[in-house]
Amino acid sequence: MQSNTSSILDLLYKAGEAFLPIALLLVVVALVVMRLPSQKLGHSSAFLRRRVANWLPLGLTYALLYMGRYNLTVSKNALGDLMTKADFGTIFFWGTLTYGCAFVINGPLTDALGGKRAMLLATSGSAVANGLLGFVTYLLVSSDSGIGVELLSSRRVLTYSILYAVNMYFQSFGAVSIVKVNAHWFHLKERGVFGGVFGILISLGIYFAFDLGQMIVDHADLWWVFYTPAVLLTCAFGVNRIMVKDSPVAAGFPDLDTADASSSDDGQVLSALTIAKKMLNNPVILTIALVEFCSGFLRNAIMHWYIVFAKETGIMGSFVAKHWGMMLCMAGILGGVLAGTISDRLFQSRRGPVSAVLYFLMVAGSAACFFALDSVMLGWIVVGMSMCIIGVHGMLSGTASMDFGGRKNVGVAVGMIDGFVYLGTAFQSLVLGYILPSGPLAKDALAWKVWPMAMLPMAILGFFLAMRIWNAKPEAKSRPNQLDGFAEDAVKAA
Repeated sequence: MQSNTSSILDLLYKAGEAFLPIALLLVVVALVVMRLPSQKLGHSSAFLRRRVANWLPLGLTYALLYMGRYNLTVSKNALGDLMTKADFGTIFFWGTLTYGCAFVINGPLTDALGGKRAMLLATSGSAVANGLLGFVTYLLVSSDSGIGVELLSSRRVLTYSILYAVNMYFQSFGAVSIVKVNAHWFHLKERGVFGGVFGILISLGIYFAFDLGQMIVDHADLWWVFYTPAVLLTCAFGVNRIMVKDSPVAAGFPDLDTADASSSDDGQVLSALTIAKKMLNNPVILTIALVEFCSGFLRNAIMHWYIVFAKETGIMGSFVAKHWGMMLCMAGILGGVLAGTISDRLFQSRRGPVSAVLYFLMVAGSAACFFALDSVMLGWIVVGMSMCIIGVHGMLSGTASMDFGGRKNVGVAVGMIDGFVYLGTAFQSLVLGYILPSGPLAKDALAWKVWPMAMLPMAILGFFLAMRIWNAKPEAKSRPNQLDGFAEDAVKAA
């Protein structure tokens, strides 16, 4: 009992020590953002306090969902030969494919149920799925389990694939719900900064998954890498149920005219199928979705496979590999905040210019990786690329989806855009899982040239697509069913 208590205290101490640089960075970012000139939108101090009390629990819950999503990568390294690269690619493929396709159901459901209920579905479903993944992992690796022998057969991949797909179905409510709620609370001119906040939340979740997850693996039984987010998500369910309100009106404040695509729209409510068809026929939203397909491919090609590369080539002791979660988190915080602030302050709340610039840097980074595979610079290059791609993701999935979908249709919009992110993720998972070197060859860093070679075409495609929406900005229409033409001016400009 004393030994267990000592292990828990040691884990908490190490977690606090590792989180200190991130906490300091967050303080610096908060001070800088607070020093920026305000947008003069007339919000009362009471409104601003209530808004923070609304999005903070939502945001931390979203970070915990990430912890319960990417813990699979940490378990893959810990399982060793029990989960090969091909096994991991297959399991992750089915999970991300499920996530990518779930928007067809979950986007309209979120618009119908409201963001708060959707987040409660996300937390409860993911908590149960993570609990089951933990139980299966216990059966697989525990010497006390006689049933584990059965899971050592080919059925282990099928078992993990099914449970991970269930987890990812409920996870897919997360981004849709947080954007759905915040679409009611943030004016168009504030959403670039919120995109930065969205990037911070993603980054914290990545830190929780990789570094905190690795600490759990190092100081506790492997299955706790799944049980821990299950417990935390259960607690988050209760906090969100009490604290979160779907709109300012629900919290006792006047309605906020957000000046997005739903502004001044008092027409009839369209069906989800009609909205989806109109969005798919809209060049701006479709282009954003295609950019985010590239983002999904690139983000996870870096995030998942660098740490596998580091282990296979024997550089896990390098600074970047040793602190991978912390480095990703800090890069994501900087990328999200810089992209959001520049979008609002320099480009008049247009999301395309920032995305195009960041994608240009992704092209340069992918090319540089090809020549730095056997260099210590590789880790720093991929950290810089992570900063860029998380900045793009925050701008488009977290912000542009609100801008162009509007409050009424944001569930379908963010579902479609985020769905494309995970379709791109599924594609890279399947491709890289099978083309990356394996066996003794994987120990040679130069044998990994196919890795940056796979990223470069996606980075180039993303850059040219982002250039097409350089001038895109939503226009509020004072007429019923304005979705028919909510981006006409933007399309002409683009």
